Amino acid sequence: MSAGGRIMEQRTCLVSGRVQGVGFRAFVVEAAAALGLRGWVRNEEDGRSLSVVAEGPVPALDALETRLRVGPPGALVERVACRSQRAAGLDAGFVVRR
Repeated sequence: MSAGGRIMEQRTCLVSGRVQGVGFRAFVVEAAAALGLRGWVRNEEDGRSLSVVAEGPVPALDALETRLRVGPPGALVERVACRSQRAAGLDAGFVVRR
């Protein structure tokens, strides 16, 4: 899928480490919105990871993935595992899921 000649993808990432209770979800929402991405972020039940599903142009997804590897102050990112697939047409905006 493309928008204005740009290749669109969906990327699903699992971020592990000290990523809960440090403002990571708000950090992701702000970064994704600034990059014009659609999708969501949520804490996982294990207390040590969060999931991110983002959709948009590949360069913006790459930029988000780079930010996920650093995180906000107070976070300690140990691992980021991402996979890409065809864009599914997610709703506009980027939200926190519970």
